[in-house]
Amino acid sequence: MGRAGFRDLLARLTRWRVGARWYAVALLTAPLLFTAIILVLSLTSSESLPTIVISEGKATLLLMGIIAGLVIGIFEELGWTGFAIPTLMRLRYGVLGTGLIVRVMWGAWHWLVAFWSSSIASGEPVLVSFLLDSFLFLVAFRVLMVWIFDRTGSLLVAMLMHASLVFSANVINPFGPLKIAGLPLMTFDLIWAAVLWVVIGAIALAQGGHLMREPPRRRVA
Repeated sequence: MGRAGFRDLLARLTRWRVGARWYAVALLTAPLLFTAIILVLSLTSSESLPTIVISEGKATLLLMGIIAGLVIGIFEELGWTGFAIPTLMRLRYGVLGTGLIVRVMWGAWHWLVAFWSSSIASGEPVLVSFLLDSFLFLVAFRVLMVWIFDRTGSLLVAMLMHASLVFSANVINPFGPLKIAGLPLMTFDLIWAAVLWVVIGAIALAQGGHLMREPPRRRVA
């Protein structure tokens, strides 16, 4: 690591001139898709309404969502996008490979939280939902984050995208280990994952079948 590594980290953290469209993608992907999916599900279930709509303490919920998003987004991405992702991309794993590897580590980091939640969420299969999260929608979301980082080189944008996801999960999404778990949560996860993977597939097709600026070369053993 050394001084050069910290200089690189600081450069990524302070790289903010990346174009308004990347900020829009980072900040709006999660809340817009969450809202759209929940509104569709609300046609068949009265429980499927955005948390902010049915909450009595809307101002408190918004404030706590912003704080949680910023704290988690900033500190987690210092590790994931600050160190792990640039290292893996230098090893030429590509956007998809890097996203998969980081998601496995990300999932392990959250495993204890899911295990703890499974004992207090009314007997619902939270661990099953956690596995769906880990290998479906959060993999897709991390791949999308890696793609945006490859295009922008901005750690700040990655932090904001992670913060937006946490904010949306707490303020918009009514499903979750401590809310409405089980089948509603799994249904939401499956739809959310399908939409994200379609988006990733469309990006890959638009870029000639690959996600990186430059396709990864074969690594020499």
